[in-house]
Amino acid sequence: MLQRLTTPGQVESARVHIDALIREHAEWFFTQSEGDTYALRRNEIEVGIFQGRLILSCWTEKGSRSWRVLAWHWNGQMLLLKASRRMGAELPFIELVPRASAKALAATIKAARQIRCEKLAKLASDFQAETRIERYSLSPGIRRGQPGRYARILLRRKQMRIAVTGSVVRSHASTVDAFLSSGLLWFQRTSERIKPPYIEQLWLVVHNESLKATLLRVALLRSSLRSLIKVFTVSDDLLELKIVEVPERRELWKKRLAHFPPVPPANITRQTLQIIAEAPEAIDVVHARHGETLRYFGLPFARVRSILGAERVWFGTDTAHRRMLEPNNFDAWTNLIQDLREYRAADAIDQRHAFYRNAAEAWLESLLRKDITKLDPGLIVAPLHAQFRTARGGKLGIRPIDMLALRRDGRLVVIELKVAEDREHVLQGADYWRRVEAHRRRGHIARAKLFGERAIRDESPLVYLVAPTLRVHPSFQALARCVEHDIEIYRFDINEDWRAGVRVMRRMRVN
Repeated sequence: MLQRLTTPGQVESARVHIDALIREHAEWFFTQSEGDTYALRRNEIEVGIFQGRLILSCWTEKGSRSWRVLAWHWNGQMLLLKASRRMGAELPFIELVPRASAKALAATIKAARQIRCEKLAKLASDFQAETRIERYSLSPGIRRGQPGRYARILLRRKQMRIAVTGSVVRSHASTVDAFLSSGLLWFQRTSERIKPPYIEQLWLVVHNESLKATLLRVALLRSSLRSLIKVFTVSDDLLELKIVEVPERRELWKKRLAHFPPVPPANITRQTLQIIAEAPEAIDVVHARHGETLRYFGLPFARVRSILGAERVWFGTDTAHRRMLEPNNFDAWTNLIQDLREYRAADAIDQRHAFYRNAAEAWLESLLRKDITKLDPGLIVAPLHAQFRTARGGKLGIRPIDMLALRRDGRLVVIELKVAEDREHVLQGADYWRRVEAHRRRGHIARAKLFGERAIRDESPLVYLVAPTLRVHPSFQALARCVEHDIEIYRFDINEDWRAGVRVMRRMRVN
């Protein structure tokens, strides 16, 4: 059971215990909200108290990250943390497993998930009369030897078969794209291989936390596929199954939306201008309500704020351990800038360095913001401080869209960037299309003047999915064909050495 941290004494006790646990093992496996798992050495994980809050910091594939720990539990084999980031916009569960016990824990987890898979199969077969279980199993794990997260169930009726898939672990709105992508691909492969009677339905079984996000994604699929899909909710104890109606596309535009204010003129401070002058070709600024964040090819390294009329600078790539720039640490500031120049560069001498590897998508974004015409000569990109944020996570698991642009003919373009294989690329792009289209129909984008006085056409946005040629997921095309054809999705293959300059190698309509 998770121990909540509500008092200073509990926070200090948790810090001592968690820090001691981490020091006991040389290497840990880190997993955030059932995402990818990767190894960290104990000296790459820090636990400390800042302003009365317990903070966990470590390096991830997206750069240095810090979370506030809200609750924790150690079961002897796994350290589970309920965390918070970005003022509660992200509420992930973090799992830390010592390498020594990883194999034993994997076997235990697989057995528990197999039991839940069997229960789900029994529950699904009991939902309709004269239905029996033909087979059930877990999906493949992310890595060899790891148990899968989804149940794969095949039900048999007299004249047809039914494919059923559902999560056997804790599910969140942020994992819906992964779940649906995996389920659609399994459904396609199984349908092609099976002999009569054929599979005529796909049942998606989800928990209440991910129901809304699932319904919104399914509503964007092509009608012939959507007619085969049924969505169910299941209780946490796997005792009750309820069918839920998938909304029609026209119903999506009736939902209430939060307005967003017009973009104010950017007032760049004197300190910010001085920092930009260090490397104007590499440094850009993200404007926020309470200051400015400076990024070196997309990697945040400094923040400027005005306090009591004076401009102050905090620096460091780890947001939880940034220091105020003062005369006694100016050498550290100089070293940081020098390291960024040396390692955050296309010709870096050490391409394994964290500055080179981390926040790669942000690096690509910064290059395209400098010159979006490298992607499409007819594009005008929205200003960086107006990055299109339509919600703050929550029940829909929403994150900011990478880029929003306008073609010269007035048509909006949603741009989603990837630098590594990502099966969720297509469904993320389709969901971003839905969000932008909803705001376009209400006139929010025109009133916010994201593109100044330029007119926006009364036509749905285009979707540009961008990735290096050899980093496009093998299932990209199959998933793209699942999306309704009036959502115009284009695939842009760019050069592998994009850090040295972006070049479009191929452009094609995919659905």
